[in-house]
Amino acid sequence: MIIVDRALKAREEQGKPVRVGMIGAGFMGQGLTNQIVNSVPGMRMAAVYNRKPERALGVYRYAGCEDVAAVGTQQQLDERLARGLPTVAEDAFTICRSPHVDVVVDVTGSVEFGARVILEAFRHGKSVVLMNAEVDATIGPILRVYGKKYGQVLSACDGDEPGVQMNLVRWVQGLGLIPRVIGNVKGLQDPYRNPTTQKGWAERWGQNAAMVTSFADGSKISFEQTIVANATGFKVQSRGMSRGRKYDGSIMNIAELYDIEEARALGGIVDYTVGPALIKVFVLAEHPDPKQRHYLNLYKMGEGPLYPFWTPYHLVHFEAPFAIARVVLLGDDVAPSLGGPVVEVCAVAKRDLKAGEVLDEYGMYMTYGEAVNADEMSSKRYLPEGLVEGCRLRRNIGKDQVLTYADVELPKGRVADELRAEQYRHFRGDTWLEEHLAQERREVA
Repeated sequence: MIIVDRALKAREEQGKPVRVGMIGAGFMGQGLTNQIVNSVPGMRMAAVYNRKPERALGVYRYAGCEDVAAVGTQQQLDERLARGLPTVAEDAFTICRSPHVDVVVDVTGSVEFGARVILEAFRHGKSVVLMNAEVDATIGPILRVYGKKYGQVLSACDGDEPGVQMNLVRWVQGLGLIPRVIGNVKGLQDPYRNPTTQKGWAERWGQNAAMVTSFADGSKISFEQTIVANATGFKVQSRGMSRGRKYDGSIMNIAELYDIEEARALGGIVDYTVGPALIKVFVLAEHPDPKQRHYLNLYKMGEGPLYPFWTPYHLVHFEAPFAIARVVLLGDDVAPSLGGPVVEVCAVAKRDLKAGEVLDEYGMYMTYGEAVNADEMSSKRYLPEGLVEGCRLRRNIGKDQVLTYADVELPKGRVADELRAEQYRHFRGDTWLEEHLAQERREVA
């Protein structure tokens, strides 16, 4: 932020604001639009898409914008954007193709649609910032391969938990310490929550009940920690991490939950806890230099060997413009995957499921997601939580059982399935998913 604030101010003074195209106009999209319009010099919310155009029009009006209109063609969009007029696009891909948009922000939470948007943006010379942890955790590594092919960046977002954690990791590393545990803190964990149980809370805050459910049932935090794992090489101790163990103690003593030798052996651990209060993310790190350990003790960081560092908040849409600026002005990916997936998110039955049922999407009534190391995910051929929607069950599945590809018939023609198969082959040399998809195509034929 210390760098990008001045860079954005310079863009404002030059009359060359960063022109943002946003895909998705939900609760976070509304907040981001208001932030960019009213609080971020050197940046403009050029165009917005939502499945319901009236919702996209609403986020502009929420931000106080006037002379907003919805358009259906590329020419209409480009003409308005050339005049600097805030515009709602009825076709998301026109935003990706417009020469008057510098960067695309995906706020949808959709893996399949998100993949299509990202690839179209890359093809038209645009980097993408993700407020869509689901697509990043499911196929982010292979999408970054495509981004490099087109000379573009695919980045996680400041303010979102992966971005907050990676900023803290980079800061701690800059101090000369070695991170060993990267933790995310929740206020609630119950894998059986659903949109009915979360309806009241969602309505209170004007949020989508399914999205709120994904927070409560552990799916969202599993996607988030997967992104962090893939950016650091850290692993989970076991499937589901610690499943949100309760911790009411001081952040100064949270290292007592972890064994440093296990953390070292795994290369580092990603996890999440319920509590402590007033903490959002934390990093536990060691210092190899005994002289510096003496200083850390003097500075009231304790005697180690794991020293706690933390951030008490994540301000999501307030901070998101920093990521947009980092990507456009500096080419900086907030949480770049080191290579292929280290951790993934598998689908687990939220209730007893019956053969013939069609799975709903994450954050609904039928499944929840758990983070699992990629070796186990591939060897046991688990079904990813990000791609459950539309899968038809071939057999009965018991509550809390992990779903596999053999358990379902996949929806036809999904780009995300092909990308995930390519991801396994490209990074791991695993071809079983490509073979599985080919077999399903033969069965249809």
